[in-house]
Amino acid sequence: MANIKSAAKRARQNVKRRDHNRYYQTTARTFVKKARAQIETGDLETAEATIQQAIKTLDKAAQKGTIHRNNAARRKSRLVKALNKAKTAEA
Repeated sequence: MANIKSAAKRARQNVKRRDHNRYYQTTARTFVKKARAQIETGDLETAEATIQQAIKTLDKAAQKGTIHRNNAARRKSRLVKALNKAKTAEA
C-alpha cells in the first residue's frame, strides 16, 4: 500500500481508469469476435451489421485512448477484408 497521500490517490485513480478502459476493450473484442464467427459460418448479412458495431466500438476505444488508433484501423481493415473475401467466395 502507498505511504504517501498522492501515491494513494494515484492508486485509486488507476483502479478506476483500468475498469473504464477494460469496458471499451472488452466490448470491442466481443463485437470483433462475433463478426468473425458470423463470417466463418457464412451469415454475411448479419456479419455486416455486426462489423458496423465493431467499427463503432473500435473507434470509440481509440478515441478514449484505450487502444492506439493504428491498432483500431488495422483491426477494422482486417474485418472488412475478411467480409469482402467471404462475399467474393460466395458469389
